[in-house]
Amino acid sequence: MLTLPDSLRDAFKEPLGPVTTDADELLAGAAETRGERVAPDAPIIAVGDVVTYHLREAGRVPDVALIDGKTEREAVDAAIESALTAANARRIPVENPPASLSAELFEALSEALSDDDPVIIEVTGEEDLATLPAILAAPDGASVVYGQPGEGMVRVAVTPETRENARELFEALDGDIEAAYKALGRSPGGDT
Repeated sequence: MLTLPDSLRDAFKEPLGPVTTDADELLAGAAETRGERVAPDAPIIAVGDVVTYHLREAGRVPDVALIDGKTEREAVDAAIESALTAANARRIPVENPPASLSAELFEALSEALSDDDPVIIEVTGEEDLATLPAILAAPDGASVVYGQPGEGMVRVAVTPETRENARELFEALDGDIEAAYKALGRSPGGDT
């Protein structure tokens, strides 16, 4: 449905939030964000296998996890694969080609965010761009966590400001943006 134009590739190399290698520090920041926004139930959304694994190892099962079995285009190591395969959560399989965002991924993300229990979205293809729709779909006070290659984990506190930044990048992708918002269950203005 949406694809990443070559002209935007560099825009996605800059982290959208602070980078850390400490999962406990990241989770403390997420708790602070939920508290500041008076959103104690705001979800944590993990985009990527390694990030999902580290959050689980730190004692926090992400409310929504998007995984594709890869890290930096290579298969994740056996320990991570085994831990995520054994994870007890509802699973939604989706197809999402590299450098794109599919309607199937948007619908699964919207469905997963409405579930009270943890959900793993298993992506065949690639989940790298899923950070943007996750920020757009998540409520204020949520945290979206993704991996920054070679650096660590990035936590984006979902606020009107970070949602606007994500919206600008999202709307710069090639494809039918209006249909993408509809599949995500959102309007371009950010309302449901």
